[in-house]
Amino acid sequence: FFVLVFASVELKLLSSASFWDITQKGYEKKRAKLLAPYVPQTQGVDPALQKESRTQTPTPSAAPAPAPSSSSSKFHRARSGGARDERYRSDIHTEAVQAALAKHKEQKMALPMPTKRRSTFVQSPADACTPPDTSSASEDEGSLRRQAALSAALHQSLQNAESWINRSIQGSSTSSSASSTLSHGEGKGTSGSLADVFANTRIGRRWVRTEKLLQVQTVSAIDLPPSGIVKGMHKGSNRSSLMDTADGVPVSSRVSTKIQQLLNTLKRPKRPPLKEFFVDDFEEIVEVPQPDPNQPKPEGRQMTPVKGEPLGVVCNWPPALEAALQRWGTTQAKCPCLTALDVTGKPVYTLTYGKLWSRSLKLAYTLLNKLGTKNEPVLKPGDRVALVYPNNDPVMFMVAFYGCLLAEVIPVPIEVPLTRKDAGGQQIGFLLGSCGIALALTTEVCLKGLPKTQNGEIVQFKGWPRLKWVVTDSKYLSKSPKDWQPNISAAGTEPAYIEYKTSKEGSVMGVTVSRIAMLSHCQALSQACNYSEGETIVNVLDFKKDAGLWHGILTNVMNKLHTISVPYSVMKTCPLSWVQRVHTHKAKVALVKCRDLHWAMMAHRDQRDVSLSSLRMLIVTDGANPWSVSSCDAFLSLFQSHGLKPEAICPCATSPEAMTIAIRRPGVPGAPLPGRAILSMNGLSFGVIRVNTEDKNSALTVQDVGHVMPGGMMCIVKPDGPPQLCKTDEIGEICVSSRAGGMMYYGLAGLTKNTFEVCTAESGSPVGDVPFVRSGLLGFVGPGSLVFVVGKMDGLLTVSGRRHNADDIVATGLAVESIKTVYRGRIAVFSVSVFYDERIVVVAEQRPDASEEDSFQWMSRVLQAIDSIHQVGVYCLALVPANTLPKTPLGGIHISQTKQHFLEGSLHPCNILMCPHTCVTNLPKPRQKQPGVGPASVMVGNLVAGKRIAQASGRDLGQIEDNDLVKKHQFLTEVLQWRAHTTPDHALFLLLNAKGTAVCTATCLQLHKKAERIASVLCDKGHLNAGDNVVLLYPPGIELITAFYGCLYAGCIPVTVRPPHAQSLTATLPTVRMIVEVSKAACILTTQTLMRLLKSREAAAAVDVKTWPTIIDTDDLPRKRLSQIYKPPTSEMLAYLDFSVSTTGMLTGVKMSHAAVSGLCRAIKLQCELYSSRQIAICLDPYCGLGFVLWCLCSVYSGHQSILIPPMELESNLSLWLSTVSQHKIRDTFCSYSVMELCTKGLGNQARGINLSCVRTCVVVAEERPRVSLTHSFSKLFKDIGLSSRAVSTTFGSRVNVAICLQGTSGPDPTTVYVDLKSLRHDRVRLVERGAPQSLLLSESGKILPGVKVVIVNPETKGPLGDSHLGEIWVNSPHTASGYYTIYDNETLQADHFNTRLSFGDAAQTLWARTGYLGFVRRTELTAASGERHDALYVVGALDETLELRGLRYHPIDIETSVSRTHRSIAECAVFTWTNLLVVVVELCGCEQEALDLVPLVTNVVLEEHYLIVGVVVVVDPGVIPINSRGEKQRMHLRDSFLADQLDPIYVAYNM
Repeated sequence: FFVLVFASVELKLLSSASFWDITQKGYEKKRAKLLAPYVPQTQGVDPALQKESRTQTPTPSAAPAPAPSSSSSKFHRARSGGARDERYRSDIHTEAVQAALAKHKEQKMALPMPTKRRSTFVQSPADACTPPDTSSASEDEGSLRRQAALSAALHQSLQNAESWINRSIQGSSTSSSASSTLSHGEGKGTSGSLADVFANTRIGRRWVRTEKLLQVQTVSAIDLPPSGIVKGMHKGSNRSSLMDTADGVPVSSRVSTKIQQLLNTLKRPKRPPLKEFFVDDFEEIVEVPQPDPNQPKPEGRQMTPVKGEPLGVVCNWPPALEAALQRWGTTQAKCPCLTALDVTGKPVYTLTYGKLWSRSLKLAYTLLNKLGTKNEPVLKPGDRVALVYPNNDPVMFMVAFYGCLLAEVIPVPIEVPLTRKDAGGQQIGFLLGSCGIALALTTEVCLKGLPKTQNGEIVQFKGWPRLKWVVTDSKYLSKSPKDWQPNISAAGTEPAYIEYKTSKEGSVMGVTVSRIAMLSHCQALSQACNYSEGETIVNVLDFKKDAGLWHGILTNVMNKLHTISVPYSVMKTCPLSWVQRVHTHKAKVALVKCRDLHWAMMAHRDQRDVSLSSLRMLIVTDGANPWSVSSCDAFLSLFQSHGLKPEAICPCATSPEAMTIAIRRPGVPGAPLPGRAILSMNGLSFGVIRVNTEDKNSALTVQDVGHVMPGGMMCIVKPDGPPQLCKTDEIGEICVSSRAGGMMYYGLAGLTKNTFEVCTAESGSPVGDVPFVRSGLLGFVGPGSLVFVVGKMDGLLTVSGRRHNADDIVATGLAVESIKTVYRGRIAVFSVSVFYDERIVVVAEQRPDASEEDSFQWMSRVLQAIDSIHQVGVYCLALVPANTLPKTPLGGIHISQTKQHFLEGSLHPCNILMCPHTCVTNLPKPRQKQPGVGPASVMVGNLVAGKRIAQASGRDLGQIEDNDLVKKHQFLTEVLQWRAHTTPDHALFLLLNAKGTAVCTATCLQLHKKAERIASVLCDKGHLNAGDNVVLLYPPGIELITAFYGCLYAGCIPVTVRPPHAQSLTATLPTVRMIVEVSKAACILTTQTLMRLLKSREAAAAVDVKTWPTIIDTDDLPRKRLSQIYKPPTSEMLAYLDFSVSTTGMLTGVKMSHAAVSGLCRAIKLQCELYSSRQIAICLDPYCGLGFVLWCLCSVYSGHQSILIPPMELESNLSLWLSTVSQHKIRDTFCSYSVMELCTKGLGNQARGINLSCVRTCVVVAEERPRVSLTHSFSKLFKDIGLSSRAVSTTFGSRVNVAICLQGTSGPDPTTVYVDLKSLRHDRVRLVERGAPQSLLLSESGKILPGVKVVIVNPETKGPLGDSHLGEIWVNSPHTASGYYTIYDNETLQADHFNTRLSFGDAAQTLWARTGYLGFVRRTELTAASGERHDALYVVGALDETLELRGLRYHPIDIETSVSRTHRSIAECAVFTWTNLLVVVVELCGCEQEALDLVPLVTNVVLEEHYLIVGVVVVVDPGVIPINSRGEKQRMHLRDSFLADQLDPIYVAYNM
């Protein structure tokens, strides 16, 4: 009862939420109100109910229903270890995460865990089912506090877990209800099998029986509207579908190509202008989320730019940085300038100012004078040079840098390339190329370490220009002559150096810094940091760029400082080394990042006796990350006892373009510390500053980064659109105007203008006369002109119009007990654009010892946390094995490269969770069919609109002159006897083996004689009477044909059945058994080998062999004449039964009368112009449909010779079919798609000696939509050996009529059209141009056979349709089958499928047969044989196979085509639905590591191209998707195997 109550309450809430976007408070109120009658307790939920809800497993659509979709927020990472002081507000967020998850402690997420084959990932431990340790408190306390906060937040937005579970069961409001096993006709036996699949679904730590699941599902279907109500039709659907274009119509054989093309272009003015095709009409498609009326809006006044203090004029500041070097190098030569450390962290070498000056001078002289000849120097002043120095060699770098400055060449410092395929290496190459760099400076040791080719040369790095490498070690430099002096002029606007920066997309740009900017920046830093001569600073940063370069290399020399450089490699082995250096050298300033603070805290227990009392400034250079506040607080609380002064912590904000933007000046001891901004994350997501009051869990605590730099001016501009000034309570991009900033991106003028020359406008008038530089940082100016940074433009994720920050989401992820599962610093967050919006992707490196269960729990908790705290859904969360994400040189994650790997499918995750159901809220509303429009109204509408009724017909049989002697024979048996009498030695059949030699032939007489002997055996041994059914069980060959005519001679009804496969009896024998039973066969005719197989012990394991009817082998026949050949009393008598399993898994037998057989043979004879002197080659299975007719019947009727090639022989000799065609110069050949695919894939280079110029028609026999891409590939591949592009065509037949269309020899060539896929889903046909988005290429299925009429009918109303509609193809012809042959003879089906009438209209008196295929008819510009315009029939797909999703009709093949294109490792793909979920099965032909890469790619492409959310992605081995002998996928068999858990999948992903 409680389950029912909750299901319905949540449904009501969800339905209201989906239409009026209920707010959080509203949601809670309404929920309380609805529950009031059932829940007497004031607070909490009935314990029984909780217990109940825990044991339910939702269907795989299960998803955390999002909180109101319009609001969103940011969240906090504390990078901390050790114990903490409670008073630091920055940790509140951490606790928020924990609190939010506390509620979910007992019951882990009720989601089907993905299933994974053990072998796939070696990484995971053996036992994935071990229950995870629920005590989260065991780790460091830091993470614990952070977790407390998340729990509280989750507690609020997801109140009780049953809201999760109930929502899960229905899927979110955007997904269609997951429960319609019953509401959709296709759920025949689903519920049972579904229960079996999920009977042992794993929830959290227990295995739970799930009988209750199905009850809940059926309940939840009661009052859920069918996934949203459609208001009105699609705008797109009523757009005229009248567009008759002549596009894609191939030339008529009589008109030269060029003239026809000209005619086509003249005929085409009716089509809509091109823009209509190529403009993406997504406004029509996408549900545009309405802005929340309650969203916060900026209310402050417009900000005024903030000026920094004036840049002081100090008398001894040098006119240029080089002048400062010259001064100290000559007057203070002994003073230390730079100390380098060895691997253990001990000082190894100190560079003095004298040495720096003399060595830089030598290098400058060498660069200018010694590299080339006097007349042709290699370097001229102003040239660019690459500096390639490792991070542990600051001394050589500093010498090289100043040597370049003195030589007036422009240094471009880059990272040392380690391999040919470094992350981002190609983009660095682009930078080098665009800077015109031909020379690289490096050290001898570094040069030796570079990757080499086999003959010792340095490899050519991917994308790099050819470089000349110059070693700058002292011993290779020439001393400059006494009279040579470098040219040191006052600093001007000429470039000094280029610093590289990587953009969000991964491209690398060079920020050019002028000499004057370099100098001004040093002056501003000196003033802001109050540097004085001789001070010692410790630098932990990369000295090649950013603050490490500005302080440690440049400002250092200006102020005669002594820098101790601590490289990254030392930090990795000894994280406390920088603290020890500060202690040992009594350093006044240290330059660090939060990471270094965190590492020092982790290692501080190793060293108790360090003192940081000498520090007056601890410059935290990534203060621009809002999460730095937690690290600073934690570090202070730990090291305050070691002498660290609170006022010494100085965060600063920097960017490559604007350089240092702001820095906190060291405070006065005892003065109060600067305040914090505690901001509402919800406000931030709308770009508005609001002090957080309502919910402490979604607050962001930000510390200031000090004041604007001296001599600078700052303003905040809107991040998108023209640079408008923000209001005072608005977040925007920080822009700086000062002499100390970059001047341009080297060689990129357009980008430079947008970034370095921003003229901000204040109500139309520009601010100031100096252009501003965009910093790429988001923030605001707070009280007292303090600058606050809340994120980076590069980390901005704009989802549904709201802005989130990647750093905030990383913080939330880390706050969820991450220690057991993932590595702290190895989480990447980025957004990918899918279906007209950005989607958030989180990728983390998983620890090797994390179990599957732990990882899955962590992932699901991260999703809950982000959903709760940021109110934004994560689209994809992936875990990859340790150390596999692309790294930046200093060990961070290369985000753009990670994103590229993700989109290319080369990330190789070991765990993945996709949540499209929660994230994708902009899907179009589901279509609702308009009730009450009757077929007559449609007809009248068509007539009024001037549309033709869609019908077409082949040539009229009555008018064809037929001087055929065969016509006087009514029965095929009479024709055979007549041929045996008149042309006894004429060979009708020739059977080839794999070598291409004829192993058996049959002349008219031989065939007649053998048939007689079989007939006499049937009468004597089988004691059969006329009309008994006989199963023919033969391999493809002539024995099958003789047995067939033997049956006809004896008056028995033959049933041809494919023999069982000896290697897979269990799979193939039951089908044989079934046909034998259903056809009520009195006898089985077969060969001795097969007879033994049927009675073998192996067969007995699969079926009951004792109940076979009489089995007669026809290998040794007695030479006994038949007394009398049976002649049927009327031609309506049954000739044979045609049994076949349809692609939907239905076994149907149809009855073919003698009249139908003669009619069919005659139609094919006329269409293909067959007569006795002709030869045709057949490579088809001869057991049913048109394949059987061509193999066994046509030659006897028309007298032509058939060369029979069993398709299985191609497995051992691929070229058999085509070489036979070439050798015998055959004009007409028939094959199946499987044969064509084999040849296309495998025959490429084996086609030597084959000539196909003789081929007039190559016909693919099929009952499906023509596979245009395959036939085109085949034609293109064999064009060079003479195959005419017009030769290949297809047939169309169905169960009710095995041959409706067949190209034949006369008549126009097959035509092709492009139709709009979106219209097709609405059962409309709209022609578009080639290349239009969402277009589908369709080909005509051959010409309609003589005597056949087709009409396109609405399958529901049975009314005829106009030619702009897609409908069911109905057929009327003399050779239609007479009905189904079943045990019970279901008359209603018979009448409905074989003898049905249109509900009204001219053709209402005609009896039609329903083919079960959807298609349309188009009148073309070509002329048919009758002289009228030709009507082409296009088959789109089987009605039974279509998927009804979101009110639209989808054809599986279209979705499969999209999926197959997404990744090179997808060999085959099939889709089906299961309880309203779309299931995609893909065969993986690559290594199993790629399995999980396919999940996001498949989900993306189906969403992008078909507007559907994939529910389950199943990755299987090649060959698992069942394909029948005609090359058609058996999707229903696959579905049954999936539900019965028989696929042995590599991976199953349930998208939430």
